Amino acid sequence: MASLPVLVLNSGSSSIKFAVYEASGEERRKLFEGAVDGIGTDLGQFHIKDAVGNTLVDQTPAVPTRAAAFALVAGALNSGEFPRPVAIGHRMVSGGPTIQDNQRITPELIDEMERYTAFAPLHTPIAVYIMREALRLFPGVPNFVCLDTYFHRTMPEVVTHMPIPEEYSAMGVRRYGAHGISYESIVYQLQPHVPGKLIVAHLGNGASISAIRNGACLDTSMGLTPTGGLISGTRTGDIDPGVLLFILRKIAETAESASEAADKLETVASKKAGLLGVSGLSNDMRDLREAIATGNARARLAVDKFTWTIARWIGSFVAELGGLDMLVFTGGIGENDIDSRAEICAGLDALGIVLDAQRNNVRGAAVISAEHSPVTVRVIPPAEDLMIVNHVVRLMAQ
Repeated sequence: MASLPVLVLNSGSSSIKFAVYEASGEERRKLFEGAVDGIGTDLGQFHIKDAVGNTLVDQTPAVPTRAAAFALVAGALNSGEFPRPVAIGHRMVSGGPTIQDNQRITPELIDEMERYTAFAPLHTPIAVYIMREALRLFPGVPNFVCLDTYFHRTMPEVVTHMPIPEEYSAMGVRRYGAHGISYESIVYQLQPHVPGKLIVAHLGNGASISAIRNGACLDTSMGLTPTGGLISGTRTGDIDPGVLLFILRKIAETAESASEAADKLETVASKKAGLLGVSGLSNDMRDLREAIATGNARARLAVDKFTWTIARWIGSFVAELGGLDMLVFTGGIGENDIDSRAEICAGLDALGIVLDAQRNNVRGAAVISAEHSPVTVRVIPPAEDLMIVNHVVRLMAQ
């Protein structure tokens, strides 16, 4: 197979991150990566670094719009100074009920995914915009969508079906999950010795946890949208529906329309809740740990709520799996917050989870369980870009 430069795109509300990999046969090599940050400002940041961290581009342009930001990326990659991609892979949280497989992107496919913006309202509008721009600015280059929901497609119906009237189920309202590319990358890195009973906790500003049996997803914490499941940086996680109804009624007292009330409720549940809402301080675990050190009780409560919730999910997944062989922490908090890992695992001895304090005093990949722990506990950074490249190569071959 010829060498293929593959561009991976991952866009957010205020940034566009990208990387280019060389794919040849089974070999994968990162050539360079970059980002445009500060979208919506007059002082953005545009940088590109090679695989060992050397700076190739370092600019502070005005990036008032997402179009201006992506034009910087496309301009650099079409300039001749860098290998022009022969294929592009896009991360997408959810394609809705009709798009469940990774596949080549067409304008019609984008339109179909856009119909289900409500399933990932903070992510889908940005992703579909970048897909349309990529088709326009890289003419003739095939684009492929890689869905976070793809990994979770093996969940049984008893897990995915929600206890709601059938008319809403028929509209595609069910549990889909998210962070699937991260979970898939952990399974990939564990090969050929993937544990039969595995739990992976992807902990970052967005947090979720999955039960994986023989390499396939059995259950995951997130539901229809990424707002469900674990408490995370600014999201409620699972919550009594009556709480949302109470808040909605309060909002409706001053809202001018039902749509405005729904939008404000979405902002509360997705952008003002979670660690930020409980602490009243920050959604960043580093800030909260600093505040805890100074005796901030609300920061302590927020973090306790976070770690307690994750421990509960671990317990329920052990029951669902019928035991546990390995627990993996990944994501920004999972990889770097020593205290969170210790607090989550404290008291889980009955489940066979025993940390070694010295081994846990690490950031990055490591085995952190005690020698005598029946369950192996590991920290493994995700490799989402690599998984997207693998899917793109597979789909190109087809």
